[in-house]
Amino acid sequence: MQVHKDIQALPVFKNAVVTIGTFDGVHRGHSQIINQLVEEAKKIDGESVIITFHPHPRKIVGQDNSPVLLLNTPEEKNELLVIQGIDHVVVVPFTSEFADQSAADYVENFLIKYFRPHTLIIGYDHRFGKGRTGDFQLLEEYSLKLGFKLIEIPQHLLHESAISSTRIRHNLLSGNITAANELLGYRYFFSGKVDEGNKLGRTIGYPTANLGIQDMEKLVPCYGVYAVIARLMDSASDQQPLKGMMNIGVRPTIDGTKRVIEVHLFDFNKNIYGAIVRVTLIDYLRAEQKFNGIDSLKQQLDTDASDALKVLHSVY
Repeated sequence: MQVHKDIQALPVFKNAVVTIGTFDGVHRGHSQIINQLVEEAKKIDGESVIITFHPHPRKIVGQDNSPVLLLNTPEEKNELLVIQGIDHVVVVPFTSEFADQSAADYVENFLIKYFRPHTLIIGYDHRFGKGRTGDFQLLEEYSLKLGFKLIEIPQHLLHESAISSTRIRHNLLSGNITAANELLGYRYFFSGKVDEGNKLGRTIGYPTANLGIQDMEKLVPCYGVYAVIARLMDSASDQQPLKGMMNIGVRPTIDGTKRVIEVHLFDFNKNIYGAIVRVTLIDYLRAEQKFNGIDSLKQQLDTDASDALKVLHSVY
């Protein structure tokens, strides 16, 4: 798969079969749309092309100031789309200027000029151009005039995709990891750089890697303790899964001030400060809670470790 970030340097696509969307999560709801895209391209010996945007359009044209929590970083999304068999992903910078172009300019000076689609697969409710005045009917008019094929994504598929994204976010933020992973079609993951902490964990037998999330738009699941699989994302060790347990929260027994993400890796004692660690969520074990002291916390961590290992042994 080729990823293109410079729209002025796009190749000439062969019989381009194009769809447009954010595809955040690249989940099971999206897969049906993506599969249709790939199959249509195969029918005509063409290339499948996904047009997506960064930053998320809601950040530019959203009607409120609520944060945009993404299931995937752009890099993660590309990684997942490779698995789906896409030929090209074009990441378009979504700016105020891009949003302000007329619907006609969007079709003529963006879609047609840069992509020359043989086939365009788009939702019945797709809106584009300034004021969101462009719609499926306008694309039908252009398809007849310019000779490209237009395929409508059925309403039930779009509804399923939107509902899935909402439910995935809700489940991750409420600790229902099993349900979130089922909807995703893979286990939710995120990455962080290992920063120095206060090293309290090592004094009670549970040293932790403190992860600093680098993409602040990435959705971090709810506070609590998780059974996880971790990977060190460097060329030497990124294929080695490490079993662990993770706490997300404010550590109310210790200080209770700011959120931390701490991962304890079983049977692992290397110095990995500065490393990038990918954490894959296997199951949610319990909510974060405040204990009477370090001894009580230590006893609970022993229980958490036992519970995490039972879960992980059943999976790996």
